[in-house]
Amino acid sequence: MTARGSYKIFLGMAAGVGKTYRMLQEGRAAAEAGTDVVIGYLEPHERAETIALTEGLESVPRRRVPYRDTFTDEMDLPAVLERDPELCLIDELAHTNPPGLDHEKRYEDIDDVLTAGIDVYSTVNVQHLESLNDQVAELTGVRVRETFPDTVLSSADEVVLIDLTPQALIQRLREGKVYPPDRVDAALNNFFKVENLDALREIALRQVAEDVEAKRVVTEFVGTREERVAGAAPHAVGERLMALVSARPSSQRLARRAWRSAQRLGAELDLVYVKKPGAKSDAGRQEQLEALRKLAAALGAHLLIEEGHDVAETAARVGARRGTTYVLIGEPRSATGLRRFGVSLPEKLLEQMPGVDIRIVADRAKRPGGAEGQ
Repeated sequence: MTARGSYKIFLGMAAGVGKTYRMLQEGRAAAEAGTDVVIGYLEPHERAETIALTEGLESVPRRRVPYRDTFTDEMDLPAVLERDPELCLIDELAHTNPPGLDHEKRYEDIDDVLTAGIDVYSTVNVQHLESLNDQVAELTGVRVRETFPDTVLSSADEVVLIDLTPQALIQRLREGKVYPPDRVDAALNNFFKVENLDALREIALRQVAEDVEAKRVVTEFVGTREERVAGAAPHAVGERLMALVSARPSSQRLARRAWRSAQRLGAELDLVYVKKPGAKSDAGRQEQLEALRKLAAALGAHLLIEEGHDVAETAARVGARRGTTYVLIGEPRSATGLRRFGVSLPEKLLEQMPGVDIRIVADRAKRPGGAEGQ
């Protein structure tokens, strides 16, 4: 049986920090040391310094694929597997493939390459992490559409954080080292604002400190030789989280927030949907449930659909079975949701689940300037 390849990911806060450049530097060093290295896919973005680093490295020809009214050049997975190098460099792991290829996402292509026993170096920006999707939208006002599961990052053998100050990145942008000149002004006025980059840099630094455990995590400060190893936080013992979800879009936000909490605690997460016995689901509910299934799969959470007339009683039953220690619920849809003249759901949960922490997760998108609808 072929041993699985080793996986190294170069992580950045945004385009232009030097992830691809650093990946190519390490790939060239490996080739010079005698390793059989090929480029499986590279997106140089017409950056001269990046293109220069590809000289002398073998590149597997791309696969031209018809897409809508044009053609797109994609990584040729079968050709990479047939070439069978020792190390393959594959850029932009969160990329969505056009229809007709072996997999929907490039990280799935990479998994096939690793399964074949080939080592992989790859790159990605932190805002593409599925569990950070809401947080990034809240901070930047931009909803990232291409995401990848957190488990891809946490399962990597090594993560290298390419760190650059926002001021230095903006300077590189103005010098034309990130995008062509005609795109610079739009970038500076939108995603590449200093406040956005500051927030993304903080997220990236926290990500490697909190979520990538039992691995050597290197922070590469671009332009210097400084490196540091981020120590892994110890796991909490015996924690298990439950998030009570419903067939509403806001439940996806709740699920992501719960996943972040579970990661910090080193805990498993159950997403629990309570369905009344005999109740029929309309098309809208089915669509929302399917979205929750896909999100749970991407995050590595467990979606449980449980029948019950009472949410709190059902949650207590499931919690006793699953060993739940922490329950997260979303905000009520309106003031009447607190059952002003009766017992609210949080109160019922506290009564039904003694010793279990209950947390109401605020919907930050409701605040002035929230990202929803942008």
